[in-house]
Amino acid sequence: MQRRVEPLPALGRFDNGVHRYPVRIYFEDTDLTGVVYHANYLRYMERARADMLMLVGIDQRAIMTAGEGYFAVADVAISYRRPAMLSDDLTVVSRLTLIRAAATLISQQVWRGDELLTQATVTAAWLASNGRPQRQPAHWALRFNELRRQAETEN
Repeated sequence: MQRRVEPLPALGRFDNGVHRYPVRIYFEDTDLTGVVYHANYLRYMERARADMLMLVGIDQRAIMTAGEGYFAVADVAISYRRPAMLSDDLTVVSRLTLIRAAATLISQQVWRGDELLTQATVTAAWLASNGRPQRQPAHWALRFNELRRQAETEN
């Protein structure tokens, strides 16, 4: 008997330091009018950030299990421009914009084709297992800065 292999979830992809993550809108994402509920944009952005880290080689679950720390959202500034609708295909575009010792700022946008729907600036703090800020591992900061520089050359 042949073993069935399940496909892995989409991690998105990097294009010159910019992470692009696909999202399809399903009925569960919307209200009765077919418009995406505003809080769901934060979910899409969270998924994109998590998968962006996975593509960089950061396994958040393993790091938390080892007691080394975790990322936590410390601040979000978000603006909504246009609504997404049932059955839309969206792209969450994420750019690392500022790397600090214990935090990273990420610019995120949600697009439907060439139409900007939502944009946010997210501050992700790196915390020790006791909840206090701590320095990010140096090799992460180097990789994050490399991606940031690549993304800057795209603008």
